[in-house]
Amino acid sequence: MYLIGLTGGIASGKSVVGRRLAELGAIHIDADVLAREAVAVGGDALSKIQHLFGGVVIASDGSLDRAALGAIVFANPQKLAALNAITHPAVQELTRMRIAVATEADPEAVVVYDVPLLIESGRVQDYDLVVVAMATEQTRIDRMMELRGMTATDAARRIANQTTDADRLAIADVVIDSNGSLEETLGQVDALWARVSRSAVGKH
Repeated sequence: MYLIGLTGGIASGKSVVGRRLAELGAIHIDADVLAREAVAVGGDALSKIQHLFGGVVIASDGSLDRAALGAIVFANPQKLAALNAITHPAVQELTRMRIAVATEADPEAVVVYDVPLLIESGRVQDYDLVVVAMATEQTRIDRMMELRGMTATDAARRIANQTTDADRLAIADVVIDSNGSLEETLGQVDALWARVSRSAVGKH
């Protein structure tokens, strides 16, 4: 198994990179999807979150009210840390299980773990290759305004609350520059796949 860690800031083009790698034959595991699964109704993590934050974070259908929870934790670093202490281990366990299943199905699989908080996880060393999607701050702000309906101020704030580009570049083995056209971005991913395919073969 050849494990790629894929990361990048909000609106950096990371999802485009992940989808393309999946189209080319990689097994794509999305940390955001696993994070939603981790707090599913009936699960241990959701029960712990309700116990910690109260019924105000539970929607009428029993699911997690993400907006209510976000309003609490993003204004309070201590509460955010407490939430992360619940959710991160749950996501890590789901990740381990998905990677194990992929490896069992195909020992030579190329697995792409798409994870916004790769640096924060402290597990950079677990990956055979770290790929970082990058775009300028203005490009990312423009995308968030166009695609998500955000104001420029809100978009800039979201970027400021994340890990810096310098920190991401410091761990990158490969940088995908998504400032250009979609075709240019996909061309870089295709070239990456050709490289990864050779590396994965050499690993076995």
